[in-house]
Amino acid sequence: MVFNDKFDFNDLMGHYTLLYGETDTKKTYFTAKFIQFLIETKKLNPKEISILDFAPPINVIKNIKIGGKIKDFYENSVICNNIYLEGDIIPPRLNSRNRKELYENACKNYKKTFKILKLFNDYPTKVLIINDISIYLHIGNKNLLLKAIEKSKTFFGNSYYGSSIKSDFATLLSLREKRLVEYLMNKVEFCYFTE
Repeated sequence: MVFNDKFDFNDLMGHYTLLYGETDTKKTYFTAKFIQFLIETKKLNPKEISILDFAPPINVIKNIKIGGKIKDFYENSVICNNIYLEGDIIPPRLNSRNRKELYENACKNYKKTFKILKLFNDYPTKVLIINDISIYLHIGNKNLLLKAIEKSKTFFGNSYYGSSIKSDFATLLSLREKRLVEYLMNKVEFCYFTE
């Protein structure tokens, strides 16, 4: 099913939801709108909304618009329980010149995302929001991710799922990413394609 601006966020309360799609298809925008709905419409306590933002800063690399943080689309998201990364995420396929750099960058991203995912697991909240899950899935363990999702009452996440980000030396990483995003689609209650 395709996600769009007319979607009723009420239907997602108390459920696990994943948006997936190509780059620049409003995945982060819709995720930010869901947070805005939780705070402004549902009047949820912002400290019960944990945000794990795995996305790299918004950028255009090789004519592809990538990244973007939730706060870029909804400034008030900073009042939520943001579990911040140490440093920035590196888009591994676009910022690497060879396979060695690709895996070095993916490993750096994994260490950052693992740390905040584990923090959420230690101190869960009712709502879990994850922006750009595929960054973690490049190397990360799916069980740790599922454990975090299951500790929340409402989960809303998004993930890259496409073919626009590629390189000759990243085929295995891309295959793993695609396979694990499909695995996650089968584990959540609702998944929606963005275009």
